This record gives sequence, C-alpha cells and structure tokens, in this order.
Amino acid sequence: MASASTEPPTPSSSSGDSAPRDPYSAAGVDTEAGDLAVELMKSAVKRTHGPEVRGGVGGFAGLFDASALRAYERPILATSTDGVGTKVAIAQAIDKHDTIGIDLVGMVVDDIVVVGAKPLFMTDYIACGKVVPQRIADIVAGIARGAHETGTALVGGETAEHPGLLGPQDYDVAGAATGVVEESGILGAERVRPGDVVLALASSGLHANGYSLVRHIVTGASISYGDRAADLGAAGATWGEALLEPTRLYTAPLLRLVAGLGGGVHALSHVTGGGIAANLARVLPQGTWVDVDRSTWSPLPVFRVLADLGGLDLSATEGTWNLGIGFLAVVSVEQADAAASALSADGIATWQVGTVQSQARPAGDYTQGAKGVDGGAVRLVGAFADGS
Repeated sequence: MASASTEPPTPSSSSGDSAPRDPYSAAGVDTEAGDLAVELMKSAVKRTHGPEVRGGVGGFAGLFDASALRAYERPILATSTDGVGTKVAIAQAIDKHDTIGIDLVGMVVDDIVVVGAKPLFMTDYIACGKVVPQRIADIVAGIARGAHETGTALVGGETAEHPGLLGPQDYDVAGAATGVVEESGILGAERVRPGDVVLALASSGLHANGYSLVRHIVTGASISYGDRAADLGAAGATWGEALLEPTRLYTAPLLRLVAGLGGGVHALSHVTGGGIAANLARVLPQGTWVDVDRSTWSPLPVFRVLADLGGLDLSATEGTWNLGIGFLAVVSVEQADAAASALSADGIATWQVGTVQSQARPAGDYTQGAKGVDGGAVRLVGAFADGS
C-alpha cells in the first residue's frame, strides 16, 4: 500500500512571473498522480484487512491490534525484509506489473514461516522514476493478492518518485513483514536430529532469484521478451511472460503442516539466493550433513533451456537457481510420509531428497553453513532425472 512521496527538490532561484506555479511538479514530481495511484489500489489493499487492522488506507502509519498475542504464552516476533531483484526489469520490458508483487510477498513472508511464525502484517516500498497510477496500482494489487493468500495484512507502504535518479519506466520494490511464533514452537537447527528426512517442495519456476544470469543469457542469445517461448513449457506464452511466472507461496500450506504434525516438522529452508545446498546448510546443526540426491527430480524446462542457451551445465547453476525446489522441510522419519502426503494434497509436489547424517562425512565438496550461519554441510550428488 503506497502513498506518493519523495525527498523535496533543492530550491532554485527565479524571479518575476516566470517562476513555476508548482515548483515540485517542475522538478518532475507529480503528487496528483500519486494520490490517484492510492485511490486505484484501495480496494485491493482493503481485502487483506481483518478486524485487527485499524485506521484504513492512507495513514502515516499502519495500525494493527496486537491484543491477540495475549493468547501466546511467550510470543516471539519474527521479521523479514527483501525485494524482488532484477526480475522487475522483465516486468518493465513487457509492461506487465500485476505479478511482481506476488514475488515480493514470496521473498518476504515465506522467510518468516521458516521459523514457524504466522505472518501478521506487511508494508511495501516502491521507488520509481515517474508515478504512473495504473502501474503502481497493478504492482500493489499483486502484493495484496499474495498477502491475502498468505494471511498477511497489508497495512502500509510508500511510493517514492525519484526523477533524475530513476528513468520514467524504472521502479524497484521492497517490503517488510512481521509475524509471531510461540517460543516453544520455533523451528530450526536445534530441533534437527540425525535420521531426519529432508523433503523437497516443488517450485513454480525461477521464483525471484538469479535473474541477472537469466537476463544475461537471454540477451546473449538475441532473444526478445516478446518472442514465443514454447520450449519453456508455457503454452502460448512469450519469453517475458514465462519468465514472470510468479513465485509459489508456501506460507499457508506450511503453517497447516506444522500445526497438523504435532512437532514432526523440525526445520524449514526457503531456497532463494545461494541455491539448494547453501540454504539447507543454514538450518542444519553443526556436525551434520546431507547428500541431496539429484536423481529424485528433474529440473523444470525453464532451467534446462536457459542453461543450454548459456552453454552451462545445470550443476554450474546450483548456487544461483532453485532448479525446481522452492522449499525444503526437515521432518522426523516417523512423519515423513504423512508430511509429503499432506503437502501434495495441498497442491505442492513433495518428495524425499536426502537424510540428515552425523557420522564421519565423506570426502567431497560440501557447502558448510552459509550467510554467516555456521551450520551443517550439504552437497548435491548424482545426476538429475531425465527431463524427457
């Protein structure tokens, strides 16, 4: 949810009647367009509001009634912030902006569920070179759609118009969210035990990571985003449309899984930047390791086609793309089958890719922890299943 605002321009000296009536407009900032954008997005935003949200749309601060937290014995707040990266460049290239907000929710809210937290509310920030009301409304409509699907209230936001810093068609999006989890229910490496099963949850495609490599490959292959992309598995879609496939949202199914398994889920990992090995290693305890078996799945066509175009082996992209796995769940061996069945019934293909080990680690090239976390060790082994 966003209201138009920018840093004020530096005043310039002028004299006589030639001075502009609205110096801010002359500097390139259209506050009326910002107001129109807010009006266009109001209905989408309000659909994310439950009785906990106070104050409606357009306030200086979003208000959320936290009295429900009294039901927790010891509520722990979880927070996350992120953006969508250079995937926005493809949205701008084909002038399609109604799904990029779903990606934003995926990058932000799905990080919160990793610790077992239920999302409460989210805010967004859109920086642009020029406020085009319908474009801003489309972006926020996507955010609202994703927020509604994950049970997150969109309570506030900002659109900042930055003429001279960003081009008229340029924008970037970011967001932040807050959730809550009972202290005794926090998921993580502390719960993981040797013998636990690692389940893979299928992605919808690239999600919102590795798009700098994607764009580099597409440019190098002289492909236009308007070209038909039959090889990507998206019937009738153009390259731009196929590459904008929204991020799958995992929050609601995973919260249902955690609630239904009664402690059987020990850790979760969101496969974003860094790929499968690095993100799984972050949620494993020191001294443990996992060999992720590539033969248990076949990467989606989009990954295979892009790798071929770039002259890359799929294994060379494992630190960049999710290769068809959007989330990983570490669960007790006794409940692994039940977990996989529950997620599959919830519309997410799920399968076992490995087991947590604690004995002496085999020789090989393992990723040990990641992003400042001194966790477990992970490598991918074997060959991917045939994609035919």
